Amino acid sequence: MNDDEPLWYVAYGSNLFRERFRCYLAGGRPEGGARSQAGCRDPRPARAEQSITVPGGIYFAHHSRTWGGGTAFYDPDLPGRAAARAYLLTRRQFCDVLSQEMHRPVGVDHDLSEALRHGRQRIGPGRYETVLKVGERGGCPMLTFTSPEPGPPNAPTAAYLAMLGGGLREAHGWTAERAASYLAGRPGARGAWTPEGIAGLLRPGSPRRGGLGSSHERR
Repeated sequence: MNDDEPLWYVAYGSNLFRERFRCYLAGGRPEGGARSQAGCRDPRPARAEQSITVPGGIYFAHHSRTWGGGTAFYDPDLPGRAAARAYLLTRRQFCDVLSQEMHRPVGVDHDLSEALRHGRQRIGPGRYETVLKVGERGGCPMLTFTSPEPGPPNAPTAAYLAMLGGGLREAHGWTAERAASYLAGRPGARGAWTPEGIAGLLRPGSPRRGGLGSSHERR
């Protein structure tokens, strides 16, 4: 596979939101985030995008340097299906997005051959350093990345949930209530947030607090 050959990057977290993902391609800091992205060597927009679901589910764990609180990870062994958005990138763009998620400098053309052949490849020990092949579309492989094993659950912040919820609504056309119910049922968020609490973050004019604050449903 050469550097310009297309593949699908499958986003299931904050990169569901197109404007958020644009920062990974062109550089910049997303609204509500604490960290600027370097961008890709090739900053062009994705060639295509599709709203999809993949087998498994997401959960919230660890602690985000960008958002605070837990971040979303994909587990293909969870029951159900995970809502996602697929972006058609070049292999080189995918490698640069992967490097940014790994908090590494861009410019490394990662060897993805094991993931493409066997469906799973551990690039490194970090939280987003395991690449999974989740299918094919239009003759192009569909890849995502996640933690090598489930981490300790941790509730996400309001700002992060607002970003994910906005992405779900934009990508899939869901109502605020449907997006909120989906997110509130994920491990890590379940029991820490109610669907009503998350829905309130997704309605026009609602504050998107960076911390859990008063919008967080406490046990």
